[in-house]
Amino acid sequence: MAVTVLIPTTLRAYTDRKSEIDFEGATVGEVLQKLVAAYPDSKKSLFDEDGKPRSFVNVFLGETNVKNLKGLDSETRDGDTIMLIPAIAGGR
Repeated sequence: MAVTVLIPTTLRAYTDRKSEIDFEGATVGEVLQKLVAAYPDSKKSLFDEDGKPRSFVNVFLGETNVKNLKGLDSETRDGDTIMLIPAIAGGR
């Protein structure tokens, strides 16, 4: 079951500049654990010391934020896309 992870520009320094990476996994959490296993430097940017996603990184399964599903336990299907979207601050 291949799931594509879309890597934002700000995190590509940790993934050999790749913008998309395919992994297999039954849940969003399993796929992200494979991502950090393959690219260990990405772990600090994605997860806090307790292993939870950092508050400033939104994780989407398709077009839905996993916070509105089952979190990292959200089930994936072959062909799904996981998007990592860091929060953007600024403005006036």
